[in-house]
Order: sequence, then structure tokens, then C-alpha cells
Amino acid sequence: MKKNSTLKTIIGNLDVIVASVALVVLIVLTFLGVIMRYVVGNPFTWLEEVQLFCLIWIVFAAGGAAFRTGSHVAIEMVVEMFPEKVQKIIGYVIDVIVFATLAYLFYNSIGYIQMFISNGRSSSILKIPMTVQYGIAPVSYILMIISYFYSKYFDKSEKGGDQ
Repeated sequence: MKKNSTLKTIIGNLDVIVASVALVVLIVLTFLGVIMRYVVGNPFTWLEEVQLFCLIWIVFAAGGAAFRTGSHVAIEMVVEMFPEKVQKIIGYVIDVIVFATLAYLFYNSIGYIQMFISNGRSSSILKIPMTVQYGIAPVSYILMIISYFYSKYFDKSEKGGDQ
């Protein structure tokens, strides 16, 4: 039973794990890049491409986790000034706006991925296909939608079950 719970936790936090690995790679390579440039005098020519790759994967991989943990910026003070019924209506309007925005971004990211596939574009030095670099975007948007609605309507553990 405990093994199943651990596996579920790992899968549930896979986005955080991916973002964390990309962050560690970014930090280590940036540190090594500084040493290679200023101490050894032989800079990595490919470092900027890998740094960009890591930054993209950090941002997109962590997006779903930010929704799950409520880490996005919100101005709740204004909404809390309204009566409870109006607050619920505003909450549903916000849900629609979040869903519409993420769905729009998902739709457009698919177009970009198709464009990268059709023209075979890759990075200039390492020849990493842009589909690999930006392929996380559509996956991330789906995970953001799932994480947003799951954390808001189904996950009662952090909210005390009062919703």
C-alpha cells in the first residue's frame, strides 16, 4: 500500500520533478560556464541554447504545480468585499476566464508545434529540434487546466473540506 502511495506522489509531482531537474541543470551549467569563460578562457559556445531550453522547461513544467498550490498572484481582497453569492459568481467567471485563456494558449501552442514539425527547425548549435524545446507547452497547458480545477473543486485536503 505504501509503495502505491509513493508512486502516486511521484506521478502527481512529476511536473515539479521535471522543473527541479531543469533548474539544477541550469544552475550547474551556468556555474560551469562562468568558470570556463573567466577562469579557463574557453567558454561553452552552446551554453545559451541549453539555458534557454532549461528556462522554458522550468516555466512550463512548474505552471501546473503553481495552480495546484495556489501560487499564482491573486487579488482576493476585492472579491472578498462582495456578498458571498456575488463571490461565488465572480469565482465562476474567473474559472471561465482561466479555462478560456489556457485553452486558447493550448490551441495556439499546437499550431506552433505543427509549424516546427513542418519546417524542421532546430537550434543553431546543438541542433535540438524546436518541437523538443517547446513540446512541453501544450502538455503544460492541459496540466494547468487539470491542476486548476482539481485544486479548486476536488482537493479538500488543503482547504479543510469546506468548499
